[in-house]
Amino acid sequence: MAVKVKEINIERGMPTVDTAMRNLVNGLTTAKMQGCRAAVVIHGWGSSGTGGKIKAAVKGKLNSPELKGVVRDFVSGAEWYNKKKEFFDVCPQLREFNRDIDGNKGITVVLLR
Repeated sequence: MAVKVKEINIERGMPTVDTAMRNLVNGLTTAKMQGCRAAVVIHGWGSSGTGGKIKAAVKGKLNSPELKGVVRDFVSGAEWYNKKKEFFDVCPQLREFNRDIDGNKGITVVLLR
């Protein structure tokens, strides 16, 4: 069976931070249940130009005890270059997303347990 990567767009429809975090948790939990090894979370950069509230909330949520059994590791698109080899080792299919991820501040890549 092929290892799958799930794309989760939590910025679609301009949701509130609470709604976006609920969509993040649901999306990651569903991806794990579907046997995915990784998820590419699209949270956007925010209209302020300094990173939006959803982007900031994603990092906190990914570190939360609520997702301890789901999230193995994560990295922002801005830091992707430094960790992509490690992530490719776990989920080679992430290579297909590399061009979209590399340097993209509106994306976070999550490895699932």
